[in-house]
Amino acid sequence: MKALIKTNFKFKNQNKHYIGKVRDVYSIADELMVMIVTDRISAFDVVLPKGIPFKGQVLNQIAAKFLDATVDIVPNWKIASPDPMVTVGHKCEPFPVEMIVRAYLTGSSWRDYKNGAREICGVKIPEGMKEHQVFDKPILTPTTKANQGFHDENITREQIITQKLIPEKEYAQLEDYSLRLFERGTKIAKEKGLILVDTKYEFGKKNDQIFLIDEIHTPDSSRYFYLDTYQSRFDAGENQHQLSKEFVREWLMENNFKGQEGEVLPEMTDEIINTISERYIELFEKITGQTFVKADLNDLENRIFDNVSGFLR
Repeated sequence: MKALIKTNFKFKNQNKHYIGKVRDVYSIADELMVMIVTDRISAFDVVLPKGIPFKGQVLNQIAAKFLDATVDIVPNWKIASPDPMVTVGHKCEPFPVEMIVRAYLTGSSWRDYKNGAREICGVKIPEGMKEHQVFDKPILTPTTKANQGFHDENITREQIITQKLIPEKEYAQLEDYSLRLFERGTKIAKEKGLILVDTKYEFGKKNDQIFLIDEIHTPDSSRYFYLDTYQSRFDAGENQHQLSKEFVREWLMENNFKGQEGEVLPEMTDEIINTISERYIELFEKITGQTFVKADLNDLENRIFDNVSGFLR
């Protein structure tokens, strides 16, 4: 199956082109952004050498659904999705911080806790907690937005304000938006038999208005557990059945790769690629309650170019 690894389009009035870890972003006359969600996959800040068929479509369509489902909470950047792998929206000036909301002690927060940390981004974590245990209430653990090739860094609320990264009044608004978005995402997930464990939100400004930008509640930005097996697995000290990118990180760690210098990426066999693709499709169907309709992979590049060009006209 074909995967979209890279793009190099020339759209009308295009003035900038940015390649991220997963997304290729085209600026149109400094007013609009065309975000193409490729099939690239990254982990530990490393882009893996092979793409995952349908991953871009899954991420783009889940994000579009959640952007539409939360527009009453905060305005967002999305204007339209003219192709299964593309969203076109407002070009905003991003805030230099990502808002991470965590409801459970898991993933990187658990790894830090296990190594002795009892505070994350200025938030104190109680003694005696176990892996995958729920917090009394969701916590905010922001990170700085790193340039490509660098790791995001944890940062506290006080540091964000004292370093003048974001004015205090605006940061308080981002906190409020983040917790309300997480509450909405948690409610939608529960209706589908899932737990929204943790996620990240990004915000930007245009004409002095705050917008929610980028993706939300996708398996690249979020972690989900299955609701029906959570408690029994937690009580037994077992790993949770989860729908997120964490299983990719676990596969890499099992093969002695954590993104450190000198480490060698394990081989991405067809079996591994298909397994990852199926897990992404599984999350789409679980969280949306809809059957995933695979887009035609023949002539992918021309399909995307024609759909975006038609919309821009």
